[in-house]
Amino acid sequence: MANDYPTEARVDYVLGCMASNGNSYLTMQKCSCSIDVIAEHLSFEEYEQVETVLSMQDQRGELGVLFRTERGMQDQLRALRQAQADANLRCF
Repeated sequence: MANDYPTEARVDYVLGCMASNGNSYLTMQKCSCSIDVIAEHLSFEEYEQVETVLSMQDQRGELGVLFRTERGMQDQLRALRQAQADANLRCF
């Protein structure tokens, strides 16, 4: 369901993407395309889970190790990276 992403999540992604790739109208179009492609691959629930894993990987100690090494979480990260690679090919 590509349409289950709330507008706020899409805007947040586009703003972060633009900050990384340049703040131009063309970049905004490419970043908007990118989140649409990611939404084709991952439900919003899956996307939120991966975003949580990414943010928790920086934690120190046992908790951080869990988020960096647990197989299920690594599979989620791999799915996001594959979606991002597809988005890069199709949008950039």
